Amino acid sequence: MTDTNVHLAIDLGGSSGRVIAGFVDAGQLQLEQVHRFANDAVWVQDSLQWDLTNLWQEILIGLRTASERYPNIASVGVDSWGVDYILLDKQDLFAGPARTYRDPRTVGILEKAFEIVPREEIFAATGIQFMVINSVYQLLAARLADETSLGVADGYLMIGDCFHWLLTGKRSIEATNASTSQLLDASTKTWSDDLIARFDLPRDIFIDLIEPGTTLGLVQPSVASVTGLEDVPVVVPATHDTASAVISVPVNDFAPEKPTWCYISSGTWSLMGCELSEPRVNSLCSELNFTNEGGVGGSTRLLKNIGGLWVFQQIRKALERRGTPPSWDEMVTAAESAEPFSLLVNPDDPSLVAPDDMITAIEELANRTGQGSPANHAVLFRAALEGLALRYRACLEMLESLVENRIETIHIVGGGSLNHLLCQMTADACNRKVIAGPVEATAIGNVLMQMIGTGSLDSVASGRVLVQKSFDTLQFEPQNPNTWTEPAGRFAKL
Repeated sequence: MTDTNVHLAIDLGGSSGRVIAGFVDAGQLQLEQVHRFANDAVWVQDSLQWDLTNLWQEILIGLRTASERYPNIASVGVDSWGVDYILLDKQDLFAGPARTYRDPRTVGILEKAFEIVPREEIFAATGIQFMVINSVYQLLAARLADETSLGVADGYLMIGDCFHWLLTGKRSIEATNASTSQLLDASTKTWSDDLIARFDLPRDIFIDLIEPGTTLGLVQPSVASVTGLEDVPVVVPATHDTASAVISVPVNDFAPEKPTWCYISSGTWSLMGCELSEPRVNSLCSELNFTNEGGVGGSTRLLKNIGGLWVFQQIRKALERRGTPPSWDEMVTAAESAEPFSLLVNPDDPSLVAPDDMITAIEELANRTGQGSPANHAVLFRAALEGLALRYRACLEMLESLVENRIETIHIVGGGSLNHLLCQMTADACNRKVIAGPVEATAIGNVLMQMIGTGSLDSVASGRVLVQKSFDTLQFEPQNPNTWTEPAGRFAKL
């Protein structure tokens, strides 16, 4: 297969964004980073917000650079994190700020939501796990606070949709990201009119969903004049970054009925789950607080959100403020030499979600749980990684009970696949083979979906064959799985 066309993936994460060019050369998919930029949330009064106008400016710079570098750009598409949204007014302008999922307005919101609609009814309708960051609870918090933006809203867009609107001038809501709102009906995969009405949200702001691979339209003239992208179509990928990342998992099947593999999309967050043909909306799924998010081709991503490398990253951020930041490699090397299991840290502990200082938060957590303060920074580094591997172990057990099958292989994709110590810890903790890579999973999935949308590929299965031809992976076999049994018991009590 040859494809001389270039597809531009705009990949937006919680801490950075990139414009990446993808193309096929000599039968292999190649990725080239065109532009990288920071994505830092900003405190405005008592609200934590995304700086969307700065992100848009950086995207335009990246697109301009790409248009000067590549003569044959065939499409562009955006993926982003989930749950967050922007509201538009009738003048087709921002009705208010884009608050981040770490904004404090949702503290205590679940209890208020369950007073309006019982928990079991919400799950039966949506099949989505309960997290205060979900769009429905952000919207409910906005309504209860009588936020002006909701009162004048004429449209609701999630983050990827927002930038597709800026690119084309057309409003759209892509299905995989919309599923993270906890406002979609799991059976019909459309908006739940019942939940929207019971939470007293304006129904007319929620337009019909579109599927990944849809051509939304050409880049609008105002964008073309700035970037040089004349007559370039915007092809909508799976706009939720995990949905894009899952496309890149190097396996030989798609949405199996009895999966023998699972994935971990590893970065600031870890998303661990299975790709299925149908959602699992039942009492066990609700009890285990797993989620049934939308995937490409009508598939379901049965998964659990895990705190990911957030704790590890924020330890370094705290050390930066102290003026002594080690490199990532130095942190991993120090973790390797630290005493195993001397401190157990649950990455999903509520006190670690958004602390002012992660080191102080861990020290306070260690003292609260009777473990005592960590002896040194190396203990902190190791605890952050061991805690994540132990969380994967617990999640694997739950996942196997939900799919009623043994998972033989864990595929780790994304930036976390580069952390070989964490990959080996995961193999040992879970007593399963781990295959790490590809690293650029989200961008790959974005590009593959654009190629499907433009006709260069015929299916996700073909895309996965291309991934296996194009990117190397590393395999980690369990080495000392028995040493994790006792710590797992202690970890469960946390």
